[in-house]
Amino acid sequence: MQRTIVAPAELPAAALAELKQWLAIRTTADDAALAGVLRAALDTCEAFTGALPLAATCEEVLPASGAWQALATRPVSAIVGLAAIPAERPRFALPPDGYAIDIDAAGRGWVRVLRQGAAGRVAVRFSAGLAPGWELLPEAIRHGLVRLAAHHWRAREDGAEPAPPAAVAALWRPWREVRL
Repeated sequence: MQRTIVAPAELPAAALAELKQWLAIRTTADDAALAGVLRAALDTCEAFTGALPLAATCEEVLPASGAWQALATRPVSAIVGLAAIPAERPRFALPPDGYAIDIDAAGRGWVRVLRQGAAGRVAVRFSAGLAPGWELLPEAIRHGLVRLAAHHWRAREDGAEPAPPAAVAALWRPWREVRL
């Protein structure tokens, strides 16, 4: 799976304000660095839970196949369309009757190419994320993001390996995708 974030989620001022309040920081001197730590916490949250926290527009490239294929990113809220990627020509949009899409109850997006033509791969464009904005994130996810970002911010001064605190894992565990 090759994923590209076409339109990333915006990190609102409320997220930075929440982190600064947790750390008791009142100046704006470190805002860019704090925002970077929050973005890293968002990536860690996705890796731990298997779910993209904030809604973004994404694209995954998959083999062109008549079999149903699952998108790796979840939860998917909408599949916008598919583009065929031939080996020797530029990509082109597949017509709506050239593919089938589905989103299951778990938020996993599924695609199937009905008429692939010369395409060896397809690019699937979709929207995914637990919440469209920071304020709408589940409280446990949001609090875990702030705690993890604060932990990394404090760990930068000791030079120690910043292992995530167990409290963050406990907050995120109910949201974690379990696979057998």
